[in-house]
Amino acid sequence: MASHPSVLVTGASTGIGAAYAERFARRGHDLVLVARNTARMEALAARLREETGVAIDIIAADLTQPADLGVVEARLREDARIGILINNAGTAIGGSFVEQSTDDVARLLALNTTAVLRLASAIAPRLAQAGEGAIVNIGSVVGLAPEFGMTVYGATKAFVQFLSQGLSVELGPRGVYVQAVLPAATRTEIWSHAGADVDTMSGVMSVDELVDAAMTGFDRREAVTIPPLPDVEQWNAFQAARQAMLPNIGQEHAAARYRAAD
Repeated sequence: MASHPSVLVTGASTGIGAAYAERFARRGHDLVLVARNTARMEALAARLREETGVAIDIIAADLTQPADLGVVEARLREDARIGILINNAGTAIGGSFVEQSTDDVARLLALNTTAVLRLASAIAPRLAQAGEGAIVNIGSVVGLAPEFGMTVYGATKAFVQFLSQGLSVELGPRGVYVQAVLPAATRTEIWSHAGADVDTMSGVMSVDELVDAAMTGFDRREAVTIPPLPDVEQWNAFQAARQAMLPNIGQEHAAARYRAAD
């Protein structure tokens, strides 16, 4: 694989995906941009070609549609130049669980989980065989926090985090770096999809600051990057507490606290 492998970015027409495209272009990486909005991708590609000189391909695709998703999967499987996948495409929906329609929830799952999984599955065997490359999956701190009240969205992001951590355990020893990025509220168009006005919210990070922090984590080869978290020891303690349970949960019998008293 080249020292500057091509980077495929989903959700690349705007927001976090467009910022990732710009960061990697400025590092000299050729790009494959994937999104539904061709006009936006064309404008971004024209600017980055002029400013950086990298080669940029565009794939117009709705990743909730199996045929479109299949096109991107095939590109990831077959194009040996692509060594980095930025699994960024995602969305949110408004309302509480009982208010959300089953069809809307199904579309959310298709984009936030199924597409992420299938694209990672398409590229991972090739990267593992090459012994190098990277998969970056954009999760969310919401996946850590049922208390935030975004039940299905949070569940999809918990899936992304677990998938990333599991792949890191599995693929890391084979030379493939897997990073989960967990933003908090970020100034993107996802809020309008959920029926929220981001301009009325506080504590919202800019896209540029988010992606710059995520790229720092990428360069450090962090397994999980949480740009808004000030104290990494909180995350380390969370991980340590979880790992401390592992020796105790493979028991033949139920714990004493669940058995009837004699």
